[in-house]
Amino acid sequence: METLASAMRRENRRFKAPSSSSAAASASASAGVASGRVPLVMAFLSCLAWLYIAGRLWQDAQTRAILSGLLEKNSGNLPKVLSVEDKLRNLGCKEIGRKIVEAEMDLTKAKSEGYLWGNRTAAVDSEEKKQLLAVIGVYTGFGSRLKRNVFRGSWMPRGDALKKLEEKGVVIRFVIGRSANRGDSLDRNIDDENRSTKDFLILESHEEATEELPSKAKFFFSAAVEAWDAEFYVKVEDNINLDLAGLIEMLEGRRGDKGLYMGCMKSGVVVSDEGQQWYEPEWWKFGDSKTYFRHASGSLFILSNNLARYININSASLQSYAHDDISVGSWMMGVNATYVDDDRLCCSSSRQEKVCSNA
Repeated sequence: METLASAMRRENRRFKAPSSSSAAASASASAGVASGRVPLVMAFLSCLAWLYIAGRLWQDAQTRAILSGLLEKNSGNLPKVLSVEDKLRNLGCKEIGRKIVEAEMDLTKAKSEGYLWGNRTAAVDSEEKKQLLAVIGVYTGFGSRLKRNVFRGSWMPRGDALKKLEEKGVVIRFVIGRSANRGDSLDRNIDDENRSTKDFLILESHEEATEELPSKAKFFFSAAVEAWDAEFYVKVEDNINLDLAGLIEMLEGRRGDKGLYMGCMKSGVVVSDEGQQWYEPEWWKFGDSKTYFRHASGSLFILSNNLARYININSASLQSYAHDDISVGSWMMGVNATYVDDDRLCCSSSRQEKVCSNA
């Protein structure tokens, strides 16, 4: 006989079995739904990405189309490549260009003749004061004080007489540079002597040395031109006695002449053997015959104003040789100078009528 307890257990088993099956079925259905949503989400995201990329590509294409249109529209306005002549013609400057070329040619000519527009001497304005006749530069050295004193007591005026000569148009100065050891006793002695005699032209930029004589010519003529406006500039060595009156008379007869290169003209053999007297390091430039060109002796020579001014203007580019007279002669070959070979300027000759002699 079935009891109440056994009947209740049987009913419970009957109802639990279907419940477990339903739960399993429900779980299985839920898993199926979840697995079906993933592809949909991925498809949706892919669609969004495609739309974004497509939009950007369309936007870039539109931009390129606009830029291409603008480039085609403005390509006709691009300037063509112009020559210099076209540019000058378009600007109306062709005539100005021609005038510039002419001005440059005039300036080159002026330099070659010893003139520079706007250039005035430092101490003398030629429009206000009468031009001097001559500036005479007597080369001297640190150890030549005795010679200078001899000259001051013979042909060269001193003191008030020197000033009166300058008033008549002739300036005489001893020409010297500076010591290699600037400010030493050599320089101080020259400064002291000059304060007493006032008859020096001190070349501040020149170093006084035997091997620097060619450059001394540049400094002398440049300094003399800048300090005094004279018709003639005379270079004299310190072993020469001058007939000052005879020299002044000679120069008076040449007043107004331009481009004069005056002296005792000579030539000579170029010494190419190093160690010998008068050796010329640049000997090979004088050709196979090894002969110097025509030039004035270094003892005494004279340049007119425009030639001295030419040296001043072009001193930076003028070639110097081993000797100052050769150097000056080479500079005169490059300009339209008039060579005046005067026996009276041959200081070592035995001629009676001459303006110089060996001391």
